[in-house]
Amino acid sequence: MKLRVLMEPRHGATYDRVVAMAKATEEAGLDAFFRNDHYLGIDSTDPEYRPTDSWTTLAGVAVETTRIKLGTLMTAGTFRHPGVLANAVATVDQMSNGRVILGIGTGWYEREHKAFGIPFPPIGERFDRLDEEMQIINGLWTTRQGEPFSFDGRFWRLEEARNFAVLVQKPRPEIVIGGTGPRRTPLAAARWADEFNSGGGAGTAERYAKVRQVCEEIGRDPSTIRMSVTTQVICGSTRAEAEARLDRLGEPGRRMLSMGTVGDVPAVVGALQELKAAGAEIAYLHIFDIDDHDHLRLIGAEVLPQVA
Repeated sequence: MKLRVLMEPRHGATYDRVVAMAKATEEAGLDAFFRNDHYLGIDSTDPEYRPTDSWTTLAGVAVETTRIKLGTLMTAGTFRHPGVLANAVATVDQMSNGRVILGIGTGWYEREHKAFGIPFPPIGERFDRLDEEMQIINGLWTTRQGEPFSFDGRFWRLEEARNFAVLVQKPRPEIVIGGTGPRRTPLAAARWADEFNSGGGAGTAERYAKVRQVCEEIGRDPSTIRMSVTTQVICGSTRAEAEARLDRLGEPGRRMLSMGTVGDVPAVVGALQELKAAGAEIAYLHIFDIDDHDHLRLIGAEVLPQVA
């Protein structure tokens, strides 16, 4: 199992702090550094929630790191024109020398869209849009340099787009699609994703099985899509140390970690091994205290060797 770090830029996470966490992730020997792509906190009135833009900061992180993969979990397809997003991701692919991954979804947080004046169509239309967005992104990424790419869809129209940013990864960066929906999410993953991401807890194995089933139904080899999971973790060398880390997050942190694991190294290893047994090949560890780099070092030194 590969371990990746997922950060949420909460509580004044300036660019410098994001870079510091990414560097600590790399130094800890973990596989990748991902961040969410949000403009508003769950508590939309929280004055301390001042998120930086995900792809702008990942561009900076790309030149400050050398090994770890970089990506979003997840970019909302509603936030950016797919052609603009494709070019931004390709640019970060250049800057990172081929380490970028695009995690993308339909978008879900209606209040966030209203706050910034971003249209938020019904869920069915958002899935229809995502399908067109993936056609455009893949088309732009895989069209030979100098040749035109055009698209005439229900929502988007491109006319002879040329001379796109050159990708390092061939034929394109990896794509992650995730969620818990029973029908259109598995279909979107089977059509477009290199990796399907599920939340942890009950139903994880069943969601993986559904994606594999849909792959077979559309003629795709199910072994060509990897399975990953997102889980909230607070680890300590002792249970008391883990509880102290939890206490520093306050009540909001306790609420967010209600479905996660708080414990010593054996407890965290056990939780990850259960997810591995359910079929997860990659685990995204949702880390809330972005300044606690000792936490990442502990996970890299004590947890990773037991689940890799």
